[in-house]
Amino acid sequence: MDKDPSVNVLGGPLEPCSMDPVTGFFRDGHCNTCQADTGSHTVCAVMTAEFLAYSKYVGNDLSTPRPEFNFAGLVPGDRWCLCASRFLQAHDEGCAPLVDLTSTHERALSTVPIHVLRQNALPEQNK
Repeated sequence: MDKDPSVNVLGGPLEPCSMDPVTGFFRDGHCNTCQADTGSHTVCAVMTAEFLAYSKYVGNDLSTPRPEFNFAGLVPGDRWCLCASRFLQAHDEGCAPLVDLTSTHERALSTVPIHVLRQNALPEQNK
């Protein structure tokens, strides 16, 4: 699988999202993507209790440990590469997590408008 170029939504180099827990479609710590990533795991989000509860409610339980997949479960404060459509859905429902723009892949823009990402950006990126 050939990765798309590692460029963030601001046009710069894609920064790491998280190595603990290790995230990304490629499990390389970055929100890299490719044609095979049909879910577009491209939005680097900081988990909140509200978002984790919402995600579980809509059928994607990110908080329960799944040892068979070497997945400890996410807790508030963890950073994770979310599917762009799930992020937009959470935004529309009023419970979107914060986003690290420097670690969010430019492919997210095909699903999520930049102004929506900026509305949910980390405070230090929202100046």
